[in-house]
Amino acid sequence: MGIPLKKVDLRVDAGGGLKLKNPVMTASGTFGYGVEFEPYMDLGRLGAIVVKGLSLLPREGNPPPRTTETPCGMLNAIGLQNIGVEAFIREKLPRLKRFKTPVIANIFGETVGEYREVARRLDGEPGVAAIEINISCPNVKKGGLSFGTDLREAARVVTAVRKATRLHVMTKLSPLADIKVMVRAVEDAGTDSISLINTIPGMAIDVERRRPVLSTVTGGLSGPAIRPVAVRCVWEAAKVARVPLIGIGGIVTASDALEFIIAGATAVQIGTANFLDPSASVGVIDGMEDYMKRHGVKKVKNLTGSLG
Repeated sequence: MGIPLKKVDLRVDAGGGLKLKNPVMTASGTFGYGVEFEPYMDLGRLGAIVVKGLSLLPREGNPPPRTTETPCGMLNAIGLQNIGVEAFIREKLPRLKRFKTPVIANIFGETVGEYREVARRLDGEPGVAAIEINISCPNVKKGGLSFGTDLREAARVVTAVRKATRLHVMTKLSPLADIKVMVRAVEDAGTDSISLINTIPGMAIDVERRRPVLSTVTGGLSGPAIRPVAVRCVWEAAKVARVPLIGIGGIVTASDALEFIIAGATAVQIGTANFLDPSASVGVIDGMEDYMKRHGVKKVKNLTGSLG
């Protein structure tokens, strides 16, 4: 256990020049554009803010109903609704610059060219520290999983984004892909880090009406229900990865986050928990610090991949 400490070091290096004050980020799609959460927490305490997915042009998303609760989680079929990259830069980014917290722009497209253009537009934009490439969303008809489960297509997207920007590039993977093979593919294409996992395709039925609950029939399952799957994916990825891993999936408490780190993640993202408690991420940071003090762990990076 070690001797209880009074002070610990939560800083981590996510690779590609992305250094964080602590390993706790927010997950895209669950934290808006960040500014919406300012009344509820100190955004300056976060390791990084990952904003909701940005496309080249504004997108309306899917028609309602597009969310529903499930045991230990939720299904969503938002369909990547967003204001578009230009409006984000003009309206949201200036407010985020006030905080000493790296902003990570999650991006997506229906073609490789769209990914490239969104990345190019964000490149060099003051206030943006990194780009997270979404090639694994199960809630859209074009793009999404068609890129995230095909090695060649995934590599094409990452290569295009890498050529379009000098920013840190993070690639978000699907649990439906062959994790080890996909890790190697996006690494070879130039990603600086890998985040995993995205939501898992699921479905809910209204038995009284004998109709799907969601307008799109299926959606993405998130929350504590998927955490064991996500931890396993990080553990598998860590066996072959040469770049830092970011663990995502059902994290509510510090213990949840530490599962991912011990399995091999450098940092984590908090998602569905933000809907339950807007300050959930800060609670995870505090709990992680307390754990380290109790266990005599001076640096959080020493916990990465420490599974016995």
